Order: sequence, then structure tokens, then C-alpha cells
Amino acid sequence: MRTIAYFFLILGLTFSCKKKAEPTEIKQTIDATKISEVKKITDPKETEVWDPEPKAITFNENNVPSDAVILFNGTNLDQWISTKDSSVVKWDVHPDKTMTVGPGTGDIQTKQNFGSVQLHLEWSAPDVVEGEGQGRGNSGVFFQNKYEVQILDSYQNRTYANGQATSIYKQHIPLVNATKAPDQWQTYDIIFHAPVFDIDGNKTKSGSFTVIHNGVLVQNHVEILGSTEYIGPPKNEAHEKGPIKLQDHGNLVQYRNIWVREL
Repeated sequence: MRTIAYFFLILGLTFSCKKKAEPTEIKQTIDATKISEVKKITDPKETEVWDPEPKAITFNENNVPSDAVILFNGTNLDQWISTKDSSVVKWDVHPDKTMTVGPGTGDIQTKQNFGSVQLHLEWSAPDVVEGEGQGRGNSGVFFQNKYEVQILDSYQNRTYANGQATSIYKQHIPLVNATKAPDQWQTYDIIFHAPVFDIDGNKTKSGSFTVIHNGVLVQNHVEILGSTEYIGPPKNEAHEKGPIKLQDHGNLVQYRNIWVREL
């Protein structure tokens, strides 16, 4: 009787092992079939794509691409208005083709509205170093009047990490601090992808920022969580295109060579 029981036990284990092996065997057969169906390419022309041909652009004497909208070239502020009342900007333009924030005159913004863009701007902290933390060389560039990339003299100047230069304000800390000394010019190259909202005002896709500071990647395609609020969490109110804004934070921050390409 015991012998018969052992016989059926061994038979059951053998049948079980065979059943488990079947799916693996079938999968291996299918994969081998797919591999055999792949066409072998021997002519390099079969993987060449000729059309559409990318549009050729040129560059001016300041290295601005020909398909860019020049927002400030050092001669005037015709592309800008006061944020608070749409009046003429009261910031100063200098003979060296730079402009300086007019403390107390308010933020300025572009007359034109933009969606997703590539933005280039150069800025410099005040010539006289004063203050510390958020009170030293503070300004900011806002996209669609809602999303700020911080401008701050972060050279040997400690503040909260998500509020230093190139931070996505109160949302993303930069990968490194690439800020140069206050007597040198800083360069920002920013790729902004605007968030997307449906017809009912619901956000269907978050926006993103990629920021290169002085040639160094500091924000790598980070998600925009919503508006960059000073107090409280981000807000996600539906909106369309909006202006690019420069902040008057009371410091004599200087700007030059600002241009944008629509994406």
C-alpha cells in the first residue's frame, strides 16, 4: 500500500514540473520566431530620413538666433510694461546696453504673451554687495506671470536651498550652486514647457523647467507643481499664455541681452 502511495506521489511531482515548464518553452519559441522575422538591413540609405529638412537659422553680432524675439538689446524697454498698471517702465537703461531694476517702481513684464519657450538672459548682482540671504541681489524671472526661476546673489551667501539662485522657487533645489562672484555676469538659459489644461480647467499635463546656469545644468527637466507661491502650496488655476516678468525686489540687479524663442 505504501509503495502505491509513493508511486502516485512521484507521478504527481513529475506532472507538475512538466506543466510549469510549458509556458517558458512557449515563450522561448515565440521570441525566437520574432527574432527570425526581423529584416536584416544592409543598405545605410534605408535608415536615412531627408524630409522634413530643419530650417536654417543665423545669428547676429550678439549671437542671438534669427528666429528669436529680442526682449532687451540694450537700447530701450519698448517690449516691456509695468506689471501693476501697464504704464511705461521706470527701470534705468545705461549706455553700456544694460538695465537696472528701479527699486520701488515695481515688476515689469513683456507686452507679448508666451507659452512654451527657450529664454536666454544675463544678469549681474548689484555692484555694491549689501545684505544677506534673500536680501542680497534678489530678483526673479517669471513665466506666464506664475512660475519663478529665482535670481539671487548666491555667491557665498547662504539662504534656504529652494530659494537660492536657479531654484524653482519653493519647489526645486538646484543640482549645484553655479553662481559666480557679484562682479561677474551670470547667464541663464531656460527651457520652459507650459502646463496643459482641459476645457473644464483641469490640469492634464504638468509644465517643466530645464535650467542651465553659466553653462552648467542645474535643473534637469523638473516638474512644475503649480504656481511658485511665497506662502503656502502651489496653485493650479487654469490659464492660457502669459507674459514673462522680471521682479523688483528692491535690489539693484542688472540685466542685459534677453531673448526668447517660442517652442
